[in-house]
Amino acid sequence: MKRCDAMIDAGRRKFLSGAGVVAAGAAASAVPVPEAHAAPAPARVSYPSNQLANVRDLKVNEPLPVSYPDKDAPGVLLKLGKRVPGGAGPDGDIVGFSTTCPHKGIPLAYNKSDRTLNCPGHYSRFDCEAGGQQIWGQATQNLPQYTLRIDANGNIYAEGLDELLYGRLSNVL
Repeated sequence: MKRCDAMIDAGRRKFLSGAGVVAAGAAASAVPVPEAHAAPAPARVSYPSNQLANVRDLKVNEPLPVSYPDKDAPGVLLKLGKRVPGGAGPDGDIVGFSTTCPHKGIPLAYNKSDRTLNCPGHYSRFDCEAGGQQIWGQATQNLPQYTLRIDANGNIYAEGLDELLYGRLSNVL
């Protein structure tokens, strides 16, 4: 028995001393990266500014179908009737979201009673009053929300998204 324990102790000692030597060697051979080879700055996506609707087109808790950033990206504008995160307009209650589920790309349906967008495929649910936060289901990200701007005439413009649209490497073609 003692022989077996001694072999195990010797094995641990050798392993730890070997690991220390390897770590010291790696630290000694580390060479700073020259500036010419430094990682590039993160790419900045430039979103188009698209007019989606006018404030007069919206009714409280009635979804208005739109598309952004292009015609192949269905979405919705909502006037929720109370100030919400990311809300635009004089009352801070106008929001816009993609209506494609970020899990598998299934079209979402708006539920007026609890103000959520819901996926019939795998039951993901997104809270429109909380910036599209996922509250249930299989999705691994929140619902993409539009960055909205409203001009003096009440025209509503989308000028960006806070999440990547399903199936795209970039939100802009």
